[in-house]
Amino acid sequence: MRGHAPNHSTPSPPWRKTRTGLVFPGFLAIAAFFLITEHRAHVLGALPLILLLLCPLLHLFGHGGHRRGPEEKP
Repeated sequence: MRGHAPNHSTPSPPWRKTRTGLVFPGFLAIAAFFLITEHRAHVLGALPLILLLLCPLLHLFGHGGHRRGPEEKP
């Protein structure tokens, strides 16, 4: 292939070093601040229910469903 110049392109910077990568975490921090301050009563009011609903999930996934290992005998 004569006449073609080699393709020496510079690699693009990582996403977090681009302009969008720098602005997006700031936007998320501002949005989180306003969500927390405006909806604190809703979140704190639902906290006991959330903890109660998480108990079965803890037992299923945190303890492995209480399965016995091969070294344990019934």
